[in-house]
Amino acid sequence: MSLVRQIKVNQLGYPVDADKIAVLTAKCSEFEVVNQKTKKIVYRGELSEPIEDQASNEVVYHADFSNVSDSGHYYIQADGVRSATFLISDNPYFEARQGILKAFYFFRCGMELTEEYAGEWAHKACHLAESIVFDNQECKLDGTGGWHDAGDYGKYTVPGAKAVADLLLAYELRPNAFNQAIPIPETDGVIPDILHECRYELDWLLKMQELETGAVYHKLTTLEFPGLDVMPEDDLDPQYLTPVSATATGTFAATMAMAARIYKPFDQEFAAVCLERAEKAWQWLLMNPDVPGFKNPVEITTGEYGDEDDRDERFWAAAELYRTTGNENYHQALIELADEDFSKTEFGWADMGGYGTTAYLLNGKALSNHDVYQKLMSELIHEAEKLLNNCSKDGYLISLENEDYVWGSNMGVMNKAMTLLLAHHFTGNVAYKNCALDHVHYLFGRNALDISYVTGFGDRPVMEPHHRPSVGDQVDAPVPGLVSGGPNAGLQDEYAAAHLQGKAPAKCFVDHEDSYATNEVTVYWNSPALFVLAHF
Repeated sequence: MSLVRQIKVNQLGYPVDADKIAVLTAKCSEFEVVNQKTKKIVYRGELSEPIEDQASNEVVYHADFSNVSDSGHYYIQADGVRSATFLISDNPYFEARQGILKAFYFFRCGMELTEEYAGEWAHKACHLAESIVFDNQECKLDGTGGWHDAGDYGKYTVPGAKAVADLLLAYELRPNAFNQAIPIPETDGVIPDILHECRYELDWLLKMQELETGAVYHKLTTLEFPGLDVMPEDDLDPQYLTPVSATATGTFAATMAMAARIYKPFDQEFAAVCLERAEKAWQWLLMNPDVPGFKNPVEITTGEYGDEDDRDERFWAAAELYRTTGNENYHQALIELADEDFSKTEFGWADMGGYGTTAYLLNGKALSNHDVYQKLMSELIHEAEKLLNNCSKDGYLISLENEDYVWGSNMGVMNKAMTLLLAHHFTGNVAYKNCALDHVHYLFGRNALDISYVTGFGDRPVMEPHHRPSVGDQVDAPVPGLVSGGPNAGLQDEYAAAHLQGKAPAKCFVDHEDSYATNEVTVYWNSPALFVLAHF
């Protein structure tokens, strides 16, 4: 990879009416904004006072060029160094938004990805055999379809549900962001492609439910991960449906209740099935109030997604079921859970309380318990204010603290931007939205490593993600539109440990296929990024 430039910008660009700031690691007297086409200097400005950025262990300077508002391609230069060329326009992230959504098609399991839709990343259908129920290995079930979770070929209920929820929420709040076809095989000009894509995962999730009990299998994987260069159609080891879990059942109930509401205008029969299954899952949760967290059976070494606390998933399920049905029983369950001591503002795969809070607040004051509504709104705004304060102290203007540079830190970046955008939605405070946009700038290059963490976008994007199809397909470029995990100070793989010792937290990233702890990809890192980009 080329040397890190001393002027960091969003390599895609900036909206015309937005604040526009570059981050410099070189002390210069002034900076200039240059029109790429005409080579004319369109703006000169002075740098900010020096800022000590703890996460990168750098002294940085801000170059504010918000006054440049004419559409076009530009770069910034200062004392002999220059930035990437970037676009200023009304819609600079349209292609990235489309690409990040299209990536879910590339994650599909169980169908051929044809050249018509997948281009050079086409491959044959995969994982078509029946799956073995781990607890009853004489029993085999259809587990085909859905999305591969990450750089491997496992399919996991909880993170899959988070990904679907992010997409459905993005569509619910910003439907006009999804008017254009991606396209995918189901594109019909009637149902938005984002709903077609979610349907592919929802149909698989329905297969993960035990129809007799309502409980939901935690995951569907092989006993161990396949080799890194194995294409999906060549991964022929048996796949196992692992035991059910309360977290899987809770997230299933919540996501199906969302789907019942959102798909009803397009497919009433499917919506009815989703609601029936959601309520069946809820009944299992009621009958099983104390379920231990999921643990991998000793024979299985694929991702565990363990979580000892299922209160947040139950809270989310109650909120979505109440919002969809208006049934007071769900409301009472939510009111009781809202008093429990767990985070109500997180949007991760383990801590999911933010989804329940969002569903309840979107339902409106009139249908809410006044005290619970005020409590949840207060917690959301308190979290947004904390993030806003963090951004004001960070050299790269994002809300991560040093301890947030963990496995999948870019999910944290986008989840925090989600929080800010939801706070903006409920309050109208534009400061929250502006701060969320700063997180977009980070993702696409305004960061300590001058890298776009999304494959195929920006002039210096991730090129070697830990993603089996991208490694094994003999195509030089990786599958586009994949959000990389990002800096992880834990150095939890051998490659990272060998190459990143002593680095500052924000620099603990390496663009190499062997670094699964910094450079893997997942559907649930793509999904919050899509939610965020739908707002800009």
